[in-house]
Amino acid sequence: MSADDFLPPLASSVEQVPHSRIRELAEVAMGLDGVLKLYFGESNLPTPDFIKQAAVRALADGHTFYTENAGLPSLRRALAACYARLQQTVLDPGTEIVVTASGVQALNVAIRCVLDPGSEALVLTPAWPNAASVVAMCNAAARHIPHPLCGERYAIDFDALEAAVNPRTRLLVYTSPSNPLGWVATEDEQQGLLEFCRRHRLWLLADEVYDRLYYAGSKLGDPAPSILRKATREDAVIVAQSFSKTYCMTGWRVGWLVARRDLARKAAQLNEFIVSHAASFSQKAAETALEQGEPAVLEMLKRLKENRDFCLEALRAMPRVTVPRPDGAFYLFPKIDGLADSFGFCRRLLEAKRVGLAPGVAFGAGGEGSVRLCYAADRSILEPAMDRLGEFLRG
Repeated sequence: MSADDFLPPLASSVEQVPHSRIRELAEVAMGLDGVLKLYFGESNLPTPDFIKQAAVRALADGHTFYTENAGLPSLRRALAACYARLQQTVLDPGTEIVVTASGVQALNVAIRCVLDPGSEALVLTPAWPNAASVVAMCNAAARHIPHPLCGERYAIDFDALEAAVNPRTRLLVYTSPSNPLGWVATEDEQQGLLEFCRRHRLWLLADEVYDRLYYAGSKLGDPAPSILRKATREDAVIVAQSFSKTYCMTGWRVGWLVARRDLARKAAQLNEFIVSHAASFSQKAAETALEQGEPAVLEMLKRLKENRDFCLEALRAMPRVTVPRPDGAFYLFPKIDGLADSFGFCRRLLEAKRVGLAPGVAFGAGGEGSVRLCYAADRSILEPAMDRLGEFLRG
């Protein structure tokens, strides 16, 4: 027997959590010079100055102490005011909104509130892998239900959902606008998901982190419609949200969730045992982002829409590439004909052309054969990246 035979093992739940294939590729890229980095989901723009200045003021004003587990009441009131203005949805900031230390943390506490060991969750994929990984951390199982590509847009396979549900199923997770697809659920699709969950007595968790990055509204700046517009106050519906994408605040780690009162109360309690609460001065900066950030959001949206259209045109001119026009987020998810190893493709592209894309396999079932491109970067990065990708595909 070896010495290892006497060592206690790690928990089986954490052994089920796979290493991020995006991070794996990024670690290769970090050892190379001159890489055009389009693999992470963030803008290369810094946080706007007015938000940074708000954090400095908050520190000077003494916002360095503990806050409520559910977050500062003033921030929750500001969030409720935004829902009333942008989504025509009335929320009680005291009982239905919980501030979290990032959108990831919103997913974490929400999923922990509804899954027991041995439970199952249905996850619409391709999708950012964190929700499925949190499911695994709960000693539960994620069943991936791929979005089929129907003509020029992705759809929901309701027949596959019906076939996958079973007595252990407790939760359905979807992302709209989608990372990585840019797909946005229609009102009919939202209604279908809500009715499916009501019929099977499931919780419905909507990741709406990209709701302000939406290009198909009646005017630029309209948010993607929230599932909260259709849900009643008693529906088993949870929305996970974040300040990261809309306000270029990825490093600040402030998010929130909206949920039925019983879940919101328990989620605030769980915050105590995981992070206590989001940093107090970050919460004050987030409050300022909501109150003063609309001009910056509109300016960013205009830039992102131009970037999307530029990259879409470039990709559609490349051989073997099929890519639908996304209505939201800041990603393109081109499918490359004949591609069976997206991680290998991305690694070869990185080493040969110094262009970093995310492999489709990182996003679960339905992702293999595609790559994800984040078009939130400057045109000075996007233009040479598109040239090099085209050369690589033609070579």
